[in-house]
Amino acid sequence: METTRHFVATVYVVHDGATLLHDHERLGLRLPPGGHVDRDELPHEAALREVREETGLDVALLGEPEGPESDTVRPLLEPRHLLLEDIDVHENGRIAHQHIDSVFYGAADIREISPAPGETPADAWEWVSAGELRANPDRYEPDVIEMGTEAIELVGSRRP
Repeated sequence: METTRHFVATVYVVHDGATLLHDHERLGLRLPPGGHVDRDELPHEAALREVREETGLDVALLGEPEGPESDTVRPLLEPRHLLLEDIDVHENGRIAHQHIDSVFYGAADIREISPAPGETPADAWEWVSAGELRANPDRYEPDVIEMGTEAIELVGSRRP
């Protein structure tokens, strides 16, 4: 059997020394905003759309597009991390579904959460500091702790 792979985009949104996480009902994990890349989208566009839909926030993604450019080629904003994530693993060890995740870091100017209709309610989101992430390894996955802490440090160092 083949493994189904989907392209997704995730954003560790940072404001005032904390990153935004929510309880992902289906996966049972505390995760940042993100979701599938639509057929007509680029990863960074999907990242911005998902944050806006899920939280109501407009964010500035870290980084600038760099690379070769010509009449037919242009550089894209590179994600901070490009990850292969196992989503559906069967008891026999077969992986049926994976995500190819473009993980970005972004800065928000406010903390007010206002999800679009049908999205995770605002009270399911929380702003978590790096200290809280590191102090709660039973609550947060190791990769969430690592990337959330890194995002807080990088965004904080680049904000006025």
